[in-house]
Amino acid sequence: MAALGTENPTLADLAKVTDPDGTIADVVEILNQTNEILEDMTWMEGNLTTGHRTSIRSGLPSPTFRKMYGFVQPTKSRAVQVTDNCGMMEDYSQVDKALVDMAGNPAAFRLQEDRPHIEGMNQTLATKIFYGDESTAPEEFTGLAPRYNDLSAENGDNIIAGGGSGSDNASIWLICWSPNTVHGIIPKGSKAGVQQRDLGEVTVQDTVGSSSGLMQAYRTHYRWDVGLSVRDWRYVVRICNIDRSLLTADISTGADLNDLMHQAVTEIPNTAIGRCAWYMDKQVLSFLRRQTANAVSNSTLSMDNVGGTMQTSWGGYPIRRVDALRTNEATVS
Repeated sequence: MAALGTENPTLADLAKVTDPDGTIADVVEILNQTNEILEDMTWMEGNLTTGHRTSIRSGLPSPTFRKMYGFVQPTKSRAVQVTDNCGMMEDYSQVDKALVDMAGNPAAFRLQEDRPHIEGMNQTLATKIFYGDESTAPEEFTGLAPRYNDLSAENGDNIIAGGGSGSDNASIWLICWSPNTVHGIIPKGSKAGVQQRDLGEVTVQDTVGSSSGLMQAYRTHYRWDVGLSVRDWRYVVRICNIDRSLLTADISTGADLNDLMHQAVTEIPNTAIGRCAWYMDKQVLSFLRRQTANAVSNSTLSMDNVGGTMQTSWGGYPIRRVDALRTNEATVS
């Protein structure tokens, strides 16, 4: 059984602690509605103003079998420190004051205008959780794909190749979220979630046309400081190289998704340590359902009513559809 939410705080839990007036919690609810991964992620405040530094055990002491009057040399463990940085997402919205004033409920109207901006930040976060890469975009944070992108690396056992070799590959991710495995981070002393600030009425200058005109508008500023820490790489498994063009419902060609997912679960040392979930795009999820329906043996795929919502699970762990996962991943080798 997965650990309780009190032990693995979600973004909503952290927002309620860091912002007592509840305004940010309202925004978090909007985020959860459109990004299922936020329902699972554990979030922690970092120990740095720019991110989080983690001490990771890299080697264990080696005991000695001692004989009578023999001696034992003391040993010690080895540890390394890893620093994960946060990225700073920002956006502004501007709505014509006349348009807002015409609305029957100006506050509700502006909230509706806020939602697309929040959704844009939400989708960007979902993409960066998997594909953010500080080596090519230093202003971002590093996501999961750059960390699990080499079959011969130390974490290579947790990268399972699906047999594809083209350029239209997909990935399935199994992630076990907890404070001691993998979690989202916010900078030390900052607030959780999107920080939404109403800047009120402002004068906007036309910078597009040939003339320099002015307009009154309402402006809102959005900011989200966010990062990702992988404290124990054993609790993330990537099933990569799933060739989309070869997928079939009867497994006559292409990847056997159920078999690959069985392999993935085996790599997690202890699934009870945190909140585990699967992440895949809609096409892969569709083929998983069809392959499972055609299987002769008992299925590990289930549909359950959870809180009034139908939830698909595999092996007891929820499946989250993530449209941010790319449809054209390169082959991982």
